[in-house]
Amino acid sequence: MPAHITRPHTVLAAHKITTPEISDDIRAHHPDHPRLGAILRVLDNCGVHTRHFTQPLTADTISGTADIATRTNRAFTDGLAMAEAAARTVLQQQDLEPSDITGIITTHATGWAVPNLDIHLINRLGLHPHIRRTALTTTACAGGAHALIRAVEQALLYPGSRVLVVAAEVLSTSYNHADTQIEHMIYKALFGDSAAATIVSSDPHGPGLQVDAAGLFEYVLPGSLTMYAGRIGPDGLHFDSTKQASGGAKTVMPAVVNWLGTRRVDIPVIHPGSKPIILDTATALGMTEADARHSLDTLTAEGNLGGVSVLRVLERTHDDPPADAEQALMVAYGPGFSVSALHGTWTT
Repeated sequence: MPAHITRPHTVLAAHKITTPEISDDIRAHHPDHPRLGAILRVLDNCGVHTRHFTQPLTADTISGTADIATRTNRAFTDGLAMAEAAARTVLQQQDLEPSDITGIITTHATGWAVPNLDIHLINRLGLHPHIRRTALTTTACAGGAHALIRAVEQALLYPGSRVLVVAAEVLSTSYNHADTQIEHMIYKALFGDSAAATIVSSDPHGPGLQVDAAGLFEYVLPGSLTMYAGRIGPDGLHFDSTKQASGGAKTVMPAVVNWLGTRRVDIPVIHPGSKPIILDTATALGMTEADARHSLDTLTAEGNLGGVSVLRVLERTHDDPPADAEQALMVAYGPGFSVSALHGTWTT
């Protein structure tokens, strides 16, 4: 019996920020930047119209000069609040009690805390003290898909499992005016804050995606250690990338396609890391922009949500449900350049 992934629930951060507002903020902080014109043009064309931050754009922990401790504490506190809200809602939607949950897998790369997100949620939600738990802390943009892989494995190994998967990212914590390269300016406009939760079980529970062991795929591109990388400084968490990073999806998709073999893909659930990432992935699968509309719509309205992204795209897919027995591929990319993917069958 394959594992069953239910409909996720996403919580978006409270403050909706438009791209013109971010352009104005960059213009105000970097009026003499030699590439300001090019930066503003790229922001206008990055495919993101709005995104949500947990704090106002003017907050000291976003466009101000808050130090690493202040930024990190704020990011974890805000991420935990969104994670709890998402988890409580998905439990209610699935008519489950905290005592019904046998495992919890969390992913959260933007706020350092010990104990981590999993322990905090166990206490806040009243989960069983013997619950199986895994805390993923640096999988970043691949986090949602990677957590689902681990949850499917757990559900297949332990019949009767109900695994709570929770992703939370406060990517606005990397919005930092000390970073002035054009790549950093793009990330200011690209990232958004959110959390999402879903249940992976060993038995069907409503419409969703069914995945077995053969439908799990992980890959690390050799020599890609620095393509995407985090950097910690006294002034906060920074996110760096190389020129090769923009073509990463196109580089690794042959490995994904080779793994798929003769299995078809009717439903693409693609990490909305950027518009080129979405389209390069869709093209490699022989699919169109229309096929990838849920990923593109997520990017436009909410930006790159990091590890939350594929859960949000899957939620949008539930809003426009595929036909029974259609085949889905969920694929996400993470630092340096890694791939986490799941292939499964949609069931109504």
